[in-house]
Amino acid sequence: MVFKRLMERLRIRTWLAGLSLAAGSAAIGQTAPQSGLPVVELSAGMHRIRAELAATPNTRSIGLMHRRALGPNQGMLFAFPERGMHCFWMRNTLIPLTIAFIAEDGRIVNTADMAPMTETGHCPNEPVRLALEMEQGWFEKKGLRIGDRLGIPAVTGR
Repeated sequence: MVFKRLMERLRIRTWLAGLSLAAGSAAIGQTAPQSGLPVVELSAGMHRIRAELAATPNTRSIGLMHRRALGPNQGMLFAFPERGMHCFWMRNTLIPLTIAFIAEDGRIVNTADMAPMTETGHCPNEPVRLALEMEQGWFEKKGLRIGDRLGIPAVTGR
């Protein structure tokens, strides 16, 4: 059992190292928040979310790095071209976030609280194409749980 856990940690670290290399050109040297991303509006029950859309490898690799704050009901929606086990970390991200991994039908698959400036991997419980990062605790404060559905416009990732 201990060996199995160690192998899983090694697999995640190896995957994260590969992710870092793949995303490298975008994230290395990134010292300021990215700007100018398209904004999409999502709904969560009666709540509205204004989310910047990260839909390219470059914008996904930078994410919310170097942001000092998010406005009320603001976040970032990550869209991938295919469903997968898309994992996230918080390198160079200054604010605590909660990520919701979202199925294509808008169902929240799982959430994870993410500590700033860490390289801990946070992964979905099943393959997804979408992930939404919000200020830490946002989903809990709004009473949103696993299985609840978000209204998400049609978005595609490249």
